[in-house]
Amino acid sequence: MHKNIVREITPLTQNDCFTIFSRVKKEFNFPLHYHEEFELNLIINAKGAKRIIGDHIDYIDELELVLVGPNLSHAWFTGQCTSDEIKEVTIQFHKDLFDEKMLRRNQLSFIRKMFDLSNKGILFSKEAAETICPRILSLHQKSGFDSVISLINILHDLSTTRDIRTLSEATFNNEFQLNFNSRRIEKAFEYMNKNYDKQISLGDIARLVNMTEVSFSRFIKKRTGITFIDSLNEIRLGHASRILIDTTNSVAEVSYSCGFNNISNFNRLFKKKKGCTPKEFRENFSGTRTFF
Repeated sequence: MHKNIVREITPLTQNDCFTIFSRVKKEFNFPLHYHEEFELNLIINAKGAKRIIGDHIDYIDELELVLVGPNLSHAWFTGQCTSDEIKEVTIQFHKDLFDEKMLRRNQLSFIRKMFDLSNKGILFSKEAAETICPRILSLHQKSGFDSVISLINILHDLSTTRDIRTLSEATFNNEFQLNFNSRRIEKAFEYMNKNYDKQISLGDIARLVNMTEVSFSRFIKKRTGITFIDSLNEIRLGHASRILIDTTNSVAEVSYSCGFNNISNFNRLFKKKKGCTPKEFRENFSGTRTFF
C-alpha cells in the first residue's frame, strides 16, 4: 500500500449533482489521492504518462477515459509524457446521484454493474473514448437539467460499451470503504454541512442525535474512521476549497466564512489535507470548473 495517499475533499456540495473541471497543462502534479465521489477522467494528448489506480500501474496512450469508483486511490503522473498540451477533463459526481432503489430497476442494470466494477477502476476502449469524447467536451455548454440528463446518457452509453477493462485488484480499496448506513450519522453530517460557518460543538451534535457526548464521540469514530472534529474540519475544508475556486475572496475571508477562527490553523489544516496551501490550491485550479 502506498503510504502517501491524500484523502481529497472535493468542492462538490450536497446541492450539486456533479462538477466538471477542464484544463490544459504541461504536467501532472496532483498526488495519489482518493475521495468519496465517482470520477470520470478524460485525458487527451498525454501519451507516456503514468497512471496509478489502486495497485495497478501503467503508461497511457494518446487518449484515455477512466471511471474511478468511490474511495479508490488514483493519480496520473507525467512519466514519459513529453506533450506540453495535455488536455484533462474531470467529472466528479456523488455516489448517491442514483438512488439505491433506482439502480435496482431493470433499465439501470448496466449502470449498476458499471458502478460495481468501478471499485477496481474501469478503462474504456479507445473506440468508446473516441465516441464519447465530443459529448464530454460539450458538457460545459449545457445548463441545469439538460447537463444532468446529458451526463446520465453518457454514463448509460459507457455502461453498454464492449471491451472495458478493470484495473485494480478487487480488494485494494476495501480499507477506504466507509458505509455510514446510519440515520444518526446522516443527521449529524447534514447539520454540519448546513452550519459549517458557525460554532459547532460536540455537545450540539450529541444533543441533536440524542446521545451523550462520550457515546457519540465513539460512535462517529467507529462509523466513519475519523473523529468528530476531523469530520467537521473536512466539511469546512470542502466548502473552503469551493469558495477558493468560485470567488476572489482573500484566504483570510475564506477561512473565517468557513468557521475557522484562526487563519494559521486553517492554512496548516488545508496544507495537511490537500498537500498545498490555499493560495497554491487556487492557482492549481486555473482551468474552468463548472458545478451543476
